[in-house]
Amino acid sequence: MQKESKLSKSLLLNIILFGFMGQVAWAVENNFFNLFLFNEIGGDSTDISNMVAASSVVAVLTTLFMGSLSDKINKRKIFICAGYIVWGITVMAFAFISRENMAKILGSTPVAATAATVTLVIIMDCIMTFMGSTSNDAAFNAWITDITSPSNRAKTESLLALLPVIAMVAVTAAFGALSVKYGYPACFIGLGLIVTVCGIIGIFSIKDSRNGIKSTNSFIECLTYGFKPSVIKSNKSLYISLVCMGIFSIASQIFFPYLFIYVDHYIDMNTLQLTVPNIILAVIVIGGGVAALVSMIILSDKKGKAPFLYPSAIFFVVGLILVYFADNNIIYFALAAVIAMVGYGLLMIMLGAAIRDFTPEDKAGQLQGVRMIFSVMLPMLIGPRVAAAITENFSSQHYVDDFGVATLIPAPHIYIGAAIAGATIFLPLFFLYREFKKSKTN
Repeated sequence: MQKESKLSKSLLLNIILFGFMGQVAWAVENNFFNLFLFNEIGGDSTDISNMVAASSVVAVLTTLFMGSLSDKINKRKIFICAGYIVWGITVMAFAFISRENMAKILGSTPVAATAATVTLVIIMDCIMTFMGSTSNDAAFNAWITDITSPSNRAKTESLLALLPVIAMVAVTAAFGALSVKYGYPACFIGLGLIVTVCGIIGIFSIKDSRNGIKSTNSFIECLTYGFKPSVIKSNKSLYISLVCMGIFSIASQIFFPYLFIYVDHYIDMNTLQLTVPNIILAVIVIGGGVAALVSMIILSDKKGKAPFLYPSAIFFVVGLILVYFADNNIIYFALAAVIAMVGYGLLMIMLGAAIRDFTPEDKAGQLQGVRMIFSVMLPMLIGPRVAAAITENFSSQHYVDDFGVATLIPAPHIYIGAAIAGATIFLPLFFLYREFKKSKTN
């Protein structure tokens, strides 16, 4: 597929459709699945940590394997379309998972049924992650690199920068409200159907970005390409960007998986007549919207990304510290969270753009797995476990579910922990800044 200096309407449509739906599905998994496990199933912070860790390992191995396979056979479309179709089906499967159903099947006590259901949710989350990572993380992200060129990549990144924000807003507003009114099963079925339909549409709308000629390299060579010392040395800018993304993502994973739970059970809701989705929605719209709009200007500006790296990190770290001191006051929490979200959004977009800029175009599929190690696996293995340890040591409040099971509510100390982890990014940012100034993509 020949690259165009200006993206066609059909390409833009597919970028928006598959990019948006992928972000919606991931937003539900990263936020509402944790709330679903905590409120509906009876899981605790350790269970959430285990689920996040398990799915992160699956995501990385899947992206590494399937991204390399898509490079090896030189095709993307089949992975994107088939992946989205089955991805939707796995999301719908969650509608039938409950403690009541598990108790009927096993004929066990509520405690045993809860433990079994928690295990089933984690297993199904891993299966769903396999399909999502195949279609979105591996194939779609590589397809984006395939179809874009230096002349239109900044505009494409600007568009992609908006999608996570819009998706989070849609998920928080729609999924949050609908789950309260109709329950989680209806929401899982609805979301799954939409994702599946998206994959079916892609069969007719997506043009494969590869020419279908198989690679002459062995599959093992494709699989191990990103780990070779010679590759790391010759792509120093890329790996510095990945280290920065890894630190940022670890800090984010210390608080993000518990954000909805924290607001739902710790924040004082009597100050204002607002629901949890309303609060998160306002924070994301303001903070994420500002970050996305500023990023669009930065990515399209001749001054480049370098001058904005440090300010983005400062907003992120300072915002997290302020969230901690806001304690359970909803007004202070929201104001501080907006500052943190501006920094979060800017850093995520800047580092994501940097990784794509420094990725060799002919090796995009093979390097998606390496990207996932830094942006997903290590952060999700480390971050939630740090949060769980912080909660066990500092939390004194409990949530008692309908079955009488008491679990600790995440403590505000997770935000200080995230700020400390986030502050370590300034050292690799110094080197990334230098790489940007030396490159033509600064």
